[in-house]
Amino acid sequence: MKVSVGLPTHRIDRFDELASAAAITELAGAAEEAGFDAAFVTEHPFPDDRWLAKGGHHSLDPFVALAFAATATSRLRLQTNLCIAAYRNPFLLAKSVATLDALSGGRVILGIGAGYLEGEFAALGSPFEERNDLTDEAIAAMRAAWSGESVEMRGEHFVAAGNTMLPKPAQPGGPPIWIGGNAKRAIRRAVELADGWVPMPNPARSAARRHTPALETLDDLHARIVEAYEVAAAVGRTAPLEIVFMPLGLDMFSNAPVVPEAVVASIRDLASVGVTYVTTSVPGETRAEVLANLEAFRDSIIPAVSEL
Repeated sequence: MKVSVGLPTHRIDRFDELASAAAITELAGAAEEAGFDAAFVTEHPFPDDRWLAKGGHHSLDPFVALAFAATATSRLRLQTNLCIAAYRNPFLLAKSVATLDALSGGRVILGIGAGYLEGEFAALGSPFEERNDLTDEAIAAMRAAWSGESVEMRGEHFVAAGNTMLPKPAQPGGPPIWIGGNAKRAIRRAVELADGWVPMPNPARSAARRHTPALETLDDLHARIVEAYEVAAAVGRTAPLEIVFMPLGLDMFSNAPVVPEAVVASIRDLASVGVTYVTTSVPGETRAEVLANLEAFRDSIIPAVSEL
């Protein structure tokens, strides 16, 4: 089982301790030393005040933050979890991704989602009701741009009448694209257009606010994974699909202690229903606490799940 760890770039409330340049580089280096396969960051460029007042958060720009992580590491993969493709012109997004991939030696994993914050869409000038179509369109546009060949393509809000993007990403064809979300359309997007699927734990009480179905139990997850493979069979997909989920209790808002035995048991349960890649946050209000939890993964968790 491969494991990706979250860098706390959403902890703007403790910027110097957890989200500064020094924090990112130290934590990324420690994650690589601990044996993690990747590090991920989230994104919220301009969240609305109502969401912030209800527990929402700020975050650093994902590509700038991951560039700092890249300079402190040589092997660690650099993951967005999740970048909202519909917030941007897809060719500007393709350029950021290609640049980071080229400069890091081919280490980017592009996790994207359709998004759910209507106020953020409005502030950024992107139509919320078009977010799913724009996400599908962005995947096609980015893959075309990453070819390094001339692109002729008309989208909902752009016309490329013969445009070329260089440098190409270091990874042939571009970085793997993972699709976030629990909805049927997200599953179909992952199967038909992408390389991986990233469902998320979602209590029923949050389903309407997040615009994605509830996913509360291991059985819920297993049922969605079965659905994904049914879609793959129906469309004739033969390429493997990465299935990405997080261990019980280790989401980015949890501050529960890391109990190695419980984390290993949770990851084994996830592997038993078809999860192939784990994303995990590590708690800590100080950098020292985060580093100690990374060491717990190094010593007791990653060795125990590496063969799953």
